[in-house]
Amino acid sequence: ELMRSKANMNRSEAQPKLTLLPFFMRALASLYLKYPMINARYNDEKEILYSYNRIHIGIATNTSAGLLVPVVRNVQSLDIWECAQELKEVTDATKANKAHPDQMKGSSITISSLGPLGGITSTPIINHPEVAIISPNKVRERPVVVAGEIIIRKMMNVSASFDHRIVDGHEAATFIQDLKKLLEDPTTLIE
Repeated sequence: ELMRSKANMNRSEAQPKLTLLPFFMRALASLYLKYPMINARYNDEKEILYSYNRIHIGIATNTSAGLLVPVVRNVQSLDIWECAQELKEVTDATKANKAHPDQMKGSSITISSLGPLGGITSTPIINHPEVAIISPNKVRERPVVVAGEIIIRKMMNVSASFDHRIVDGHEAATFIQDLKKLLEDPTTLIE
């Protein structure tokens, strides 16, 4: 949180404000090659799994027409500021009902965040035909034990759902642990 605040204070006028989602996008982009089964789509009818050598992240977006999922493409090639800019562009276009049809298809994994409206846990529904979805929950101050002392820290739970026909529980748990490590020490995500 401190790193994000500091980056926002030092951003240029042209750079959008960093929310938590670009950090999640960069973290997923850091892990997609290690976990190819999670960055995938499954065709039920043909029983074919499509795994991708690029990561295209769907961003669940609330609109007047309901929940829609525009896509930020090739996130593996974007830095944190480019993630923030692309995220803003596709979600703003979607909310204004001006998204291009190409911006609304082809995601390989989705992030669904209720942000400040959310609770501390959620059960996200997979954006079919993808096989995984990640859902950051609300950041809240909570008491935690650090070195035997109780202190107040900003904490956030991350919920996820996986298609267990494709992603077994061990792989899902390992992926979540790696995601957690990246988000808890995001220095490599902001570079």
